[in-house]
Amino acid sequence: MQKLGSKVIYQIYPKSFFDSNGDGIGDLRGIIQKIDYLKQLNVDMIWFNPFFVSPQKDNGYDIADYKRIDPRFGTMADFEELVAKLKEINVGVMLDMVLNHCSTEHEWFQKALAGDKKYQKFFYLRKGKDGQLPNNWQSKFGGPAWEKFGDSDYYYLHLYAPSQADLDWHNPEVRKELAGVVNFWRAKGVHGFRFDVINVTGKDELLADSTDPIEEKHLYTDTPVVQDYLKELNRNSFGQDEDSVTVGEMSSTTIANSIAYTKPEDHELSMVFTFHHLKTDYKDGEKWTKAPFDFMSLKQILLGWQEEIAQGGGWQALFWNNHDQPWALNRFGDTGKYRVKSAQMLGMAMQLMRGTPFIYMGEELGMIDPDYHSMDDYVDIEAKNAYKMLLDKGYQADEAFAIVHSKARDNSRVPMHWDDSKYAGFSTVTPWLLPTDQDRINVKKELSEGHIFSFYQDLIKLRKSEALIQDGMIKGLLKDDPQIFAYERTLNGQRLLVLCNFYAKSRQLDLPASWVGQTGRVLLANDACAWTEVPTRAEIAPYEAICFKAE
Repeated sequence: MQKLGSKVIYQIYPKSFFDSNGDGIGDLRGIIQKIDYLKQLNVDMIWFNPFFVSPQKDNGYDIADYKRIDPRFGTMADFEELVAKLKEINVGVMLDMVLNHCSTEHEWFQKALAGDKKYQKFFYLRKGKDGQLPNNWQSKFGGPAWEKFGDSDYYYLHLYAPSQADLDWHNPEVRKELAGVVNFWRAKGVHGFRFDVINVTGKDELLADSTDPIEEKHLYTDTPVVQDYLKELNRNSFGQDEDSVTVGEMSSTTIANSIAYTKPEDHELSMVFTFHHLKTDYKDGEKWTKAPFDFMSLKQILLGWQEEIAQGGGWQALFWNNHDQPWALNRFGDTGKYRVKSAQMLGMAMQLMRGTPFIYMGEELGMIDPDYHSMDDYVDIEAKNAYKMLLDKGYQADEAFAIVHSKARDNSRVPMHWDDSKYAGFSTVTPWLLPTDQDRINVKKELSEGHIFSFYQDLIKLRKSEALIQDGMIKGLLKDDPQIFAYERTLNGQRLLVLCNFYAKSRQLDLPASWVGQTGRVLLANDACAWTEVPTRAEIAPYEAICFKAE
């Protein structure tokens, strides 16, 4: 079994990767046609966002059939060919398992609506109280978390969109069916699974009222029974494969729970996605605000979590970007003069830490948020709801749009930029979401004259060749420095120093005393740096990134 620390995983949002049949939507055959590109990056596994049958109310996260490929993406034969061709280049497949909820168009929900008592127990159906909803929980997409269940006196719970009915994991029949879904795909040669919002499956059975939004999360997030559910799912499905790789998307989780979910001896998950570092540009903890990121908070969260999870024996997924986040370059880097250097710097800062790196498609090109000017350019239900919410709060239209534009999930869902043509080489027709900036950021240009893709190749080579990066412990350095992100990795007496400047200004820096005078070599840097010995003091250039190994 390959060690988790030596793996690098690439994320593909199929709808936006490559359109092979000219309908404006990416598909499985499009991914097959781009396998040579994926081979160049030398990743170990690809995580695919959902391509199962879905009404697409939430871009595929509202699944109507877990065991069928949505025709808009292709056929089961296409999928089987994709798995086989990826296997030829030693790349595994990770599928997105959306098991907290299903589409209201799913057969289970439709049978429940038709009066089938067995399937009514698959969902949280509750009567209202005193003419009100069953409780005061709020949907994460805005509004109440309850919707009328047909013409009955009942309501069903949906923590997300009304079209996404929460499944009742307290029911063992539900858990058995969902383990069956995982096993169906295992039989197709899939050994990687990403579990969507898996830590909200253990909801308070009583569904009690909350007294405030913070307390409300504790009634359905990280409840102790989730640990039992994951152990059971592991035992009954993916845990039977020696080479399985699993990651849980953990909403508002804690360090202690992240360790518990991922300690190998507990047989739950391989690793967790956590998002606290991606909330450091939220004003007063609110997503739909516009504010510069808090560097000291970012540093404290990233390094604090790294150190404690390492000491506790857990494991993290390392990432800046995914389909649910605006591009990291817009948030933590420079999209203008220093776009290349800041993209490289962010890559080094994240990828050389302890964990398993995930690269989101286009990150290796230095892609940035689209240059949209109207809400008509957006598709995502969350963005549209947020815009309306901001208007209702009294924001002017331009203010509301500016906030949505800075945080919308569609920012990173734009089609992959393959070339500088009208539709970025993604499609021959108007795509489902329009690309922008492909004139200066695209695969063809990057591979011929760029420096970000090759830097990511070097980062991946480093991880695969250095046991220190794969298995070493981690310790944050220069924790009070207002500009430099620094840490060291240690393993059996070996030492690695990583220094990253997060700003567009140089920094005169006193190097950590424990490193001054250490001899060695620079393994990778994005600026002219040829240290053979760590100096007492150094000037770190704008967005400079240095990886130095003591020898």
